[in-house]
Amino acid sequence: MSLNVLRRLCLFSSEAVRVGRQKRSVITSRSSSSTTSVNGLHCRSAGSGEHALLCIPGALGSTDTDFGPQLEHFGRDGSGYTVVSFDPRGYGRSRPPDKSFQTHPELFLRSDARDAYEVMSALGHERFSVLGWSDGGVAGIFLAATRPDAVRNLVVWGTNAFISDEDIECFKRIENVDNWSKKMLDPLTNVYGSLQNVQAMWSAWVASMVEIHEGGGDMCKEELSRIRCPTLIIHGEKDALLPAEHVDCLQGHIGNVKRIDFPEGKHNVHLRFAEEFNSKVHDFLQFHSCS
Repeated sequence: MSLNVLRRLCLFSSEAVRVGRQKRSVITSRSSSSTTSVNGLHCRSAGSGEHALLCIPGALGSTDTDFGPQLEHFGRDGSGYTVVSFDPRGYGRSRPPDKSFQTHPELFLRSDARDAYEVMSALGHERFSVLGWSDGGVAGIFLAATRPDAVRNLVVWGTNAFISDEDIECFKRIENVDNWSKKMLDPLTNVYGSLQNVQAMWSAWVASMVEIHEGGGDMCKEELSRIRCPTLIIHGEKDALLPAEHVDCLQGHIGNVKRIDFPEGKHNVHLRFAEEFNSKVHDFLQFHSCS
């Protein structure tokens, strides 16, 4: 095993404990929130401001687990925002059926992007900004590239546009969820019903990444130059799952882009450093609302 992979695995193990403590957070806020179903997708909305925000979860993620601090902060009374998140098809409460991690003829994340647009359209939001975490960032890239008329701004973190040899080696090393921390697994088993279900879904996700890699490795790299909206890339410098080369790729191929690094940030930077993260996102959105 290479030193880089060892380092990433060690970081992943320590990060998993922290993610278990912070990632799967319950929404308790001063904001009023509501849930609804759109085309079979579970959705949550908070706030009543003019600027609509869409939060797209990462792999195996859901509205209730991935964006508690963002729904609370941006959905609070008087914030100026209406924040929406949804469980991607096959995740969380947007089941049955479970996720289909197809890569052909269309990558499942492109389907998620289309679902995201239809959710916002059904809720009456013709123009909105997108916040995408990890896989949700890939869906956000597809959405911004294909619906420039709808996406005002794009914010992504923990997101990669391609799959490398090192990525595959890392994914395979962490494929067995028996090696994950209890704090990481418990929230997922609560959502998916059993450890066996979590393992089956995670293994299917890993298999889809292997298939993408064997097909050339492109996730959404070809879409990057098509993005026209202002884009903010946030990077946790201690992200065990995302080497800086992926962030450099995004930054180098998107035109109107800004990058912010969190020196102590990991894959869940928006949860561990929620207050600072939300402030940076707000400042970015406000700047481009006024420009």
